[in-house]
Amino acid sequence: MPLMPSTTIPTLQVKSLSKSFGAVRANHDVSFSVDAGELLCLFGENGAGKSTLSACLTGLYRPDGGEILLEGAPLRLTSAADAIRHGIGLVHQHFVLVPDFTVLENIVVGSETGLLVDFARAEARLRQICENYGIEIDPNARVADLSVGEQQWAELLKALYFDAKLLILDEPTATLDVEGSKKLFRIIDKLKADGVALILITHFLEEVMQADRVAVLRQGELVGIKQSAETSPEELTRMMVGRDLEHQQRQAMTLGAPRLQLDGVTIQGAGDRPDLDGISLTVHEGEIFGIAGVAGNGQRPLMEVIAGVRQPSSGTISLDGTRINDKGAHAIQKMGLGHIPEDRFAEGLVRDFSIEENLILGEHRGAFARGGLLNFRKMAENARRMIADFSISAPSGETLVGNLSGGNAQRVILAREMQLAHKVLLANQPTRGLDVGVIDYIHKCLFAKKAEGVAVLIASSELEDLMTLCDRIGVLFQGRLMGIVDARQTNLEEIGLLMAGHPLESAA
Repeated sequence: MPLMPSTTIPTLQVKSLSKSFGAVRANHDVSFSVDAGELLCLFGENGAGKSTLSACLTGLYRPDGGEILLEGAPLRLTSAADAIRHGIGLVHQHFVLVPDFTVLENIVVGSETGLLVDFARAEARLRQICENYGIEIDPNARVADLSVGEQQWAELLKALYFDAKLLILDEPTATLDVEGSKKLFRIIDKLKADGVALILITHFLEEVMQADRVAVLRQGELVGIKQSAETSPEELTRMMVGRDLEHQQRQAMTLGAPRLQLDGVTIQGAGDRPDLDGISLTVHEGEIFGIAGVAGNGQRPLMEVIAGVRQPSSGTISLDGTRINDKGAHAIQKMGLGHIPEDRFAEGLVRDFSIEENLILGEHRGAFARGGLLNFRKMAENARRMIADFSISAPSGETLVGNLSGGNAQRVILAREMQLAHKVLLANQPTRGLDVGVIDYIHKCLFAKKAEGVAVLIASSELEDLMTLCDRIGVLFQGRLMGIVDARQTNLEEIGLLMAGHPLESAA
């Protein structure tokens, strides 16, 4: 049922808010409101201004213009702590937790008033909150010992502990599994019933449609606000990107010669179980081969051992018939392998380097060097071409990569690795945390490499991605390859059984 017009003062009112960073206009003249007990979704492409807007609402940034009202009173925040004191909570997309502190210490240290913290009282309160919302986590557990999903619950508890009137959730399900996501939305429903105003930032359309209203941002401006019951994912996507998306069709599989071959590849792990256990598979010219599996079942070690980042304990890896086990990462790259890593900022880019510099990583001693020195003119020309070809939104090639949105950062990696991938392209979680517009673009890039005869190996937790892109899909469970299926002849139920460790007779 659509919400009836509110007769009370909204919990939050944003009037003509604007924020720029030099020549980059992140938000321009944005106005909206959120009522108590309402869930409003901020929906837009990566770089549309969603995170900047939430940062302005939580004291991390100071707006250049406009007005923010909380329960009708003008609000001028000076810090994140100031926002907490006013009852505004933010669940960060990138966790803001001290690894060596316990969950309880992360929540209360530096936030409780007074010289001494009553940890016994604080722990009792935190345990009561966990019980009320069905969150299973030990307040005395060290954050470094928690899984990524448990750390997400710790982030949420930080906001719940201070009785937020307004709670902003920035991509809260990005690290949660299906059941965890369902639990989060049950918590959201309880918060709504308790009168909390909520803002959700997500790129998952099924989550967008669970909001009461959807505010669509494009290039820093508010395109419109829709009641979710009166719109559709297709309409919201058109509003977001300004056009209809062309749905990519999986191309017919005409396999060439074997290009990438693994025979009995094993990597011994730190514990009793190997990280990879006897993996054998072949990826052919012109094939997109998918790797499915619950996170942490060997996807990262598989990509790293092929790329030369790790060495196998046993087994053989070959590229075009040449054994590459003993070659380093740079030598394998020079053979024509591109690698899109799982964590774009930690592994794929140097935040403090410019776009120009990041685009030549791996070739900085080769094509872009002259007399032992970098050829800055050639670097600038390369960056201008790549920025145009890959639609990277940035003022110039001199822009620091750390200032880019997730989607534009991923495009920088794509631009670099697509040039390197003459024979093999590895892509680990290439669409994680990205909006549908960027995902559509990445699909086009992967299909383009397939058409060139490149062997593409992609690992993704998004099964829909794999079913859309791949010719064949292999499923990992506890480092073992449970089976390989034809993507045209399988279904999600079969893949789900393999992911749970149940081999199929038809999987070969």
